[in-house]
Amino acid sequence: MTGLMLVFMLLAAAFMMRVEQTTTLVVKEYEETKSDLLQALQKEFATDLKQWNAELLGDMTIRFNDPTVLFTTGSADLKPQFKDILGRFFPRYVALITSGKYRSAIKEIRIEGHTSAVWQGQSDQKNAYFLNMALSQARTRSALEYVLRLPSVEEDQQWLIGHVTANGLSSSKPISRDEKTEKAQLTNQRVEFRIVTNASDRMDQIARDLKAGNP
Repeated sequence: MTGLMLVFMLLAAAFMMRVEQTTTLVVKEYEETKSDLLQALQKEFATDLKQWNAELLGDMTIRFNDPTVLFTTGSADLKPQFKDILGRFFPRYVALITSGKYRSAIKEIRIEGHTSAVWQGQSDQKNAYFLNMALSQARTRSALEYVLRLPSVEEDQQWLIGHVTANGLSSSKPISRDEKTEKAQLTNQRVEFRIVTNASDRMDQIARDLKAGNP
């Protein structure tokens, strides 16, 4: 009996070691992909970001900061200037992330819309949140529809439909939590293109394979 328990313990230890090794490998690959893609995005858009009043964040998110360029207050219609920016940005963005080096690592491209916590004429914070939620969702749908209809990304249409999503987040993720000033409110009004990799999915699949006894 003691010998049998020892065998089980050794098998369990071996299993845990394999899980740890494979998880470490996936994490390492993710960090390398993130670093490479971040550098590639910086190189591709280095001369454009300032002109667009946009920035590249450390998590590979590209943030468009100037709400006066994006949408009219209270409206989900893209302003002509933002359409022009998206027309110059999105085809190059798609070409980069769908290249052979990165395509298989991409799980989702999230177009995220963010608002301030304020709604003109609405003093109830919860009502303002829901009104801004509807607006942010409408805005991201407008942005999604516009970029997917660009003729220059037509050949990647199926991939984009399966990977690009519109996500209105209202005021749930503010940059500035103190919105007493108009400047602070404007800071929170933004559109972001955020890359989600499939690293966590890969780790889950590896764990399932190991439990099933697959190599």
